[in-house]
Amino acid sequence: MSDSPTLRHDSDHQQLALLADLAVPLEGQPPPSRRIYCNRNLRLDQIDVVGFDMDYTLASYKQAEIDRLSIEATAKKLVQKGYPDSLLSMKYRTNFPIRGLLVDKRLGNVLKTDRYRYVKKAFHGTRELTTEERRQAYQLKRVRPDPRRYHSIDSLFALSEVTVFSAVVDELDTPLAQIDYGQLFDDVRTSIDEAHRDGSLKEIITADLARYIEHDKDLAPTLHKLRSAGKKLFLLTNSEPYYTDAVMSYLLGGGLPEYPSWKSYFDIIVTSAAKPTFFTTANLFEEVGHDGQPHPHKVKELHRGRIYRGGSLAEFEKLTSEAGDRVLYVGDHIYGDVLRAKKESAWRTLMIIQELTDELTAMERLSAEIARVDKLEERLAALQDGLRGRQAMLKAVQRSLDEKPAAREREVELEAARQRLKRGIDRIRVQAKAVEAEHGELEAEVERAFHPFWGSALKAESELSSFGEQVERYACLYTDRVTNLLRYTAGHYFRGPRHRMAHE
Repeated sequence: MSDSPTLRHDSDHQQLALLADLAVPLEGQPPPSRRIYCNRNLRLDQIDVVGFDMDYTLASYKQAEIDRLSIEATAKKLVQKGYPDSLLSMKYRTNFPIRGLLVDKRLGNVLKTDRYRYVKKAFHGTRELTTEERRQAYQLKRVRPDPRRYHSIDSLFALSEVTVFSAVVDELDTPLAQIDYGQLFDDVRTSIDEAHRDGSLKEIITADLARYIEHDKDLAPTLHKLRSAGKKLFLLTNSEPYYTDAVMSYLLGGGLPEYPSWKSYFDIIVTSAAKPTFFTTANLFEEVGHDGQPHPHKVKELHRGRIYRGGSLAEFEKLTSEAGDRVLYVGDHIYGDVLRAKKESAWRTLMIIQELTDELTAMERLSAEIARVDKLEERLAALQDGLRGRQAMLKAVQRSLDEKPAAREREVELEAARQRLKRGIDRIRVQAKAVEAEHGELEAEVERAFHPFWGSALKAESELSSFGEQVERYACLYTDRVTNLLRYTAGHYFRGPRHRMAHE
């Protein structure tokens, strides 16, 4: 990103006016749903460059509409592949899947694991497996996500894959049916990919963008605020040039008079990036002409206002001289955007978790119930400690009775103590059973309030879910929308929570 006139930001006058606004701290904390949450300390004043993904990051899709469109297209293509016509009228539940699930292609199950990869919930179709079925299938062993058997659902775009797969399992799975679940899931994925590759879905979306994409009036001011604070911006998306142009024109066209085109907000625009391989390969960039076709000449410099395609992290850093932890990349995909950016570079990361609003709403609504669950866990731990203590005392008393003859008076005392301890143990067991029952019922109620099938996307009972663990490990920051940046000054210091080990 050179300092040529074509790459200069807004006029000095505009910058000074906005910087004066930026210097004024916001009063108080934003409401929980508009906050940016921090896993690792990050100072915005030390960030020079901010990059953005487009789909599910700058562009927030209306999930129910996108799922419906994708499911209908997928069902048609499955029928074309030889599946029964009944798939065109089958019932499906768009609210069934969440992010962070695993599809077991061998057994046809959908799984939720905790941070240690133990299976906490499992469904066959949309029927939940019993505890015994789950134990038999996964034997209380950690799931090792071998891609030959398991497929990770780590983006909102992939939710429709689970919806269709589970609906087809419900539709076709009978005692006499012989279903190759791996082939079925591969056919579902192929059908969805075909629907996107042939342009049929994107043609429908671009014909009615307001139906499928939220229009956030704060997006243009957010990007403007970052630019006016001296930060360079780039767009890095897997979407094709024509689709990127249509979506970004809808989101930013006419947003602010200072910007004649959506392209004016960005110093660099990269489309068809093929993430996550963008972060691991050494591909060259191609410049896209006005006709939408790439130019044959080699790209030696990335210019503002032009659209490029392909490329790689190595080539990007070579042409822009922008590398290291002064780059903040904002994306929604835990693997394609956040994990790979973190593993292959020193870029800082801000993850967009669109469903975070629902999580926060459930937490607020259930604050009393969650506090009660915590109290019950503390009570249960105390009862178990008491039980173990009395059991140890009972063993000691029993040994004294068994080891050698004692005086009659002493023997009577020991027997009385043994009986008291046994009664105490029985009482504690009854109390513990009652506490466990209440805890189980309340925890199930809380989980259903987060999601009727899977509970919280970020938690698995008292542990982080595998998805939550990835967010904590790879996302420096996370929030539910890009425009939450508007509520923080350009020099804000995000401080992560102090990590405490169990002994602390």
